[in-house]
Amino acid sequence: MPLSEHEQRMLEQMERALYAEDPKFASALEGSGLRTYTRRRVYQAVAGFLVGIALLMAGMVAKQVWLSVVGFLVMLGCAVLAVTGWRKAPKPGEQPAGGAAQVQGRRQGRQRRSMMDRIEQRWQRRRDEQQGH
Repeated sequence: MPLSEHEQRMLEQMERALYAEDPKFASALEGSGLRTYTRRRVYQAVAGFLVGIALLMAGMVAKQVWLSVVGFLVMLGCAVLAVTGWRKAPKPGEQPAGGAAQVQGRRQGRQRRSMMDRIEQRWQRRRDEQQGH
């Protein structure tokens, strides 16, 4: 459900207030740090996976089944984190980093919004026509 014009204006005002109040935090929320965060998360998951392998092997060598099970569970959890983190990671160039790219991203947002407005108008017309018949 698209936002009304009033809601969009309110959201823009809140964004401007956030930039004015805390520009560092606002720039962190833009998404430029998201790629770094997800990459770091994937690396941590890979390191955890290796620790899980080590625990699994240590449990087998020490003949401690519980240690092997813990190692397997660590491996499984880290594999899931790595895969989900990798899928959520934005592609390079997918999010504007600032400057001209940010302006271009805003223009694309306006174009999308206008396209969504046209789709919504068509939907309203069809619904009105169906109710009129």
